[in-house]
Amino acid sequence: MALRKTKVPMPEQPPEERIRNFREVALGLTPELAQEEAERCLQCKNPACEQGCPVNVRIKEFIGKLRGGDLEGAYRSIWSTNILPSICGRVCPQEEQCEKYCLMGKKNEPVAIGRLERYLGDWAREQGLTLAEKAPPNGKKVAVVGSGPAGLTCASDLAQKGYDVTIFEALHVPGGVLMYGIPEFRLPKAVVQAEIDGLRRLGVEIRTDVVVGKTLTVDDLFADGYRAVFLGTGAGLPNFLGIPGENLCGVYSANEFLTRINLMKGYLFPEYDTPVKCGRRVAVVGAGNVAMDAARCALRLGPDKVYIVYRRTWDEMPARREEIHHAKEEGIEFHLLTAPIEILGDEQGWVRGMVCQRMELGEPDASGRRRPVPIPGSEYQLDVDTVIVAIGTTPNPLVARSTPGLQTTRWGGLIIDEETGMTTRPGVFAGGDSVTGAATVILAMGAGRRAAAGIDRYLSEGGKEG
Repeated sequence: MALRKTKVPMPEQPPEERIRNFREVALGLTPELAQEEAERCLQCKNPACEQGCPVNVRIKEFIGKLRGGDLEGAYRSIWSTNILPSICGRVCPQEEQCEKYCLMGKKNEPVAIGRLERYLGDWAREQGLTLAEKAPPNGKKVAVVGSGPAGLTCASDLAQKGYDVTIFEALHVPGGVLMYGIPEFRLPKAVVQAEIDGLRRLGVEIRTDVVVGKTLTVDDLFADGYRAVFLGTGAGLPNFLGIPGENLCGVYSANEFLTRINLMKGYLFPEYDTPVKCGRRVAVVGAGNVAMDAARCALRLGPDKVYIVYRRTWDEMPARREEIHHAKEEGIEFHLLTAPIEILGDEQGWVRGMVCQRMELGEPDASGRRRPVPIPGSEYQLDVDTVIVAIGTTPNPLVARSTPGLQTTRWGGLIIDEETGMTTRPGVFAGGDSVTGAATVILAMGAGRRAAAGIDRYLSEGGKEG
């Protein structure tokens, strides 16, 4: 039988239904669909797809086992390098990583590697299959600051080597951006919670409501007997536009908006007493994944109109194609080649509109994308009463400012040794968005894994904090 040229379609909630709920949009592959998609894999002698995976998942091996009906073997193959397959299969940009190099994709659609990874992760969770084993204790304590993808991965690797690991999380629920940033309809919280429960079975202690840099410092952690510290504090400091009216009521950063909805269960009001005020006409500024998440969350709160306002074109949008497709399906309106220049308010200090200016693309800037240039006299007013700013984030400076010896880049990223993950302060390691700025889940996991190996090597060689 000839190989199918296109990916097996993923079952989804219809757009007209999903815009009225926060349940997961993509429903996952059935066993039959997963088998059909796995059969598309060419089982290349030298699988190029594996070159694109930041944690080196053995893609050819796991798909081969799946094709042969060995689901546990397939899951074990993935888990040996990726402890969060259900999460990565949902939110990682496979089209820019593993699938980008798939040989099948040279002339046809690449194999849906991410969907198969998700399928196996979900299957293992449903079966209650747990692979992590608690190692004999080695008597050494390590502190992990932050419980996002980098922190979870680092803690898991260290616990499996016998370290006594404690995670310190600033918020009241562990999971970092997986919990507060990514909406339920893209990543159900039960999936994240299952991974966190697995960490606890390894003996990892998780202490919430601890703001390192405020509640206690890195120096306090060393004084408490921790031999090394990993900083996986993410990039939670939002950027703003710097235009008049940005301090009006009804202007949110995407971080605040998504945290209120996801972590504080604002979408379940009044079941949860955490309402999110969302007007009748909402503008989201930006076109990355966070902007798409904010716009699609806003839509589900019931406004009449939701706009994406972006100063470049479709081609330059940093969001995943899948997220843009879903947003368009759901009726979100895109104002492209458009930049806000002022937010207007009423007498009570609430947003009543936004002045925008048309743009055209000039020469490429430092990012390699063509620079947007204002068109004189092209200003117009967009009738909105809520504005959500989603133009990126930077690392929170709290830990760096409270920790002597930590050096940062000019934009606040922690400086590390790329091989070991150690910062400029001996015994203090870092990885993920706190180093790179906002990036992907899988890149943060890879950084957490490298840092765990660096910590193990450092402490095995008798390293001491400086």
